[in-house]
Amino acid sequence: MRDRLKQRRTCRYFSDEPVPREVIEAAIEAAGTAPNGANHQPWHFAVVSSPDKKRAIRLAAEEEERNFYAGKASEEWLDALAPLGTDEHKPFLESAPWLIVVFAQRKGGIEEDGTTQNYYVTESIGIACGMLLTTLHEAGVATLTHTPSPMGFLREICDRPEHEKPLMVIVVGHPAEGATVPERALKKKPLEQIASWL
Repeated sequence: MRDRLKQRRTCRYFSDEPVPREVIEAAIEAAGTAPNGANHQPWHFAVVSSPDKKRAIRLAAEEEERNFYAGKASEEWLDALAPLGTDEHKPFLESAPWLIVVFAQRKGGIEEDGTTQNYYVTESIGIACGMLLTTLHEAGVATLTHTPSPMGFLREICDRPEHEKPLMVIVVGHPAEGATVPERALKKKPLEQIASWL
């Protein structure tokens, strides 16, 4: 498993080659088994394939990204991103066959009543998203996590309630022909740097 996951890469160039819905369903079902606070399962995955919805998401995300790159982000932050080659243009939001918009349910409980308090929401969703990305990688598809800020527009486009907070968009599909990964993205910290033994 370790060696397979070491092959996972973030992809920024997607083709429109279809990915079966069954692959997405299985990955989300796997993510739904993640450990979570009080077993309230405080997540919702809005799966977008509609060209109109994907276009709306792209337009809104690019507007936020233009603000980010034009002054909202610090120079230090922009310098850190420069080796990855990112900018305000997000064509992958339309070219990839699937967008999975991840929502945090701050309230709702297991019955999703909209009022019961949920617990450890951020931690629970972080684990679920890790499992989702791992499952999609094992299924042989490429992914990208996209986090425009602010993300309120995603709630409106995906028709989700006010007590849900959008956390990220997971782009899913096959890499475009000739897709590359920035050299900077290939550098991973070694075990002795990321772990200590006590």
